[in-house]
Amino acid sequence: MVDLELDLQIATTATEHLPSEEDFRLWVGKALPTLGEEFEVTIRIVDEEESHALNHEYRGMDKPTNVLSFPFEAPPGLELPLLGDLVICTQIVEKEAKEQKKELLHHWAHMTIHGILHLRGYDHINDDEADEMESIEAQLLASLSISDPYLIKE
Repeated sequence: MVDLELDLQIATTATEHLPSEEDFRLWVGKALPTLGEEFEVTIRIVDEEESHALNHEYRGMDKPTNVLSFPFEAPPGLELPLLGDLVICTQIVEKEAKEQKKELLHHWAHMTIHGILHLRGYDHINDDEADEMESIEAQLLASLSISDPYLIKE
């Protein structure tokens, strides 16, 4: 079982449809190794303004985004269980779920798992990396009875 310390920060005014802390714990735990390791993760739920500012500052993108991941990089010789921080924009997640005709809670699960995989070093810069990451996401979501988010809906 995963030993998880989760710091959930609610910094949004749009709190009506947010997942519970237990939901976030479940999703984060699914995306972590289960070898008895200890992990510390911060998830900050934000509005579009904060997402936009962080996306601009750290990625050079002049718009809000669904999820940003900030892996913790310990200095050499320092062993800490800090995995990193996720910043998830509630309005973008809600907008995408609606546009993609997905259940809102399922999209929250996907964005959380996607972000945790980034914190673990997975990426989707090239096609091979994207295929690997999407496959892992689909498997983890299937274990939660959530459909593959990458299947094309007709």
